[in-house]
Amino acid sequence: MKMNYFVFGTNNKQKAVAFYDAFFEDCGLVKAHDEGRMTLWANEEMMFAVAEPFDERPATHGNGTMLGLNLGSAAEVDRLHGLALELGGSSDGEPGVRSGRYSAYIRDLDRNKICLFE
Repeated sequence: MKMNYFVFGTNNKQKAVAFYDAFFEDCGLVKAHDEGRMTLWANEEMMFAVAEPFDERPATHGNGTMLGLNLGSAAEVDRLHGLALELGGSSDGEPGVRSGRYSAYIRDLDRNKICLFE
């Protein structure tokens, strides 16, 4: 079994799409769908999307919800952590070794948490 896709809710799709377009630009994920309430980026291994909630209530970040992205190198962890901050995201843990793995934590514009690790 492997993960198929992951979706974060957003309250401002236009800003979320701009954030993730820039964030995924050099990561091999390309925009595969942008219609209605959802935008999806994909490669051969995974899909990621932002969407306005189907029930039309405000999107909120999940307490304890986190997406982990394996980036393959400490340099890529550092690069994407810095890029997320430039794009208006926030740090939720500076790059460093945790549990034997080099990682960093960011929050996107809707406060969704992402772990970047090598």
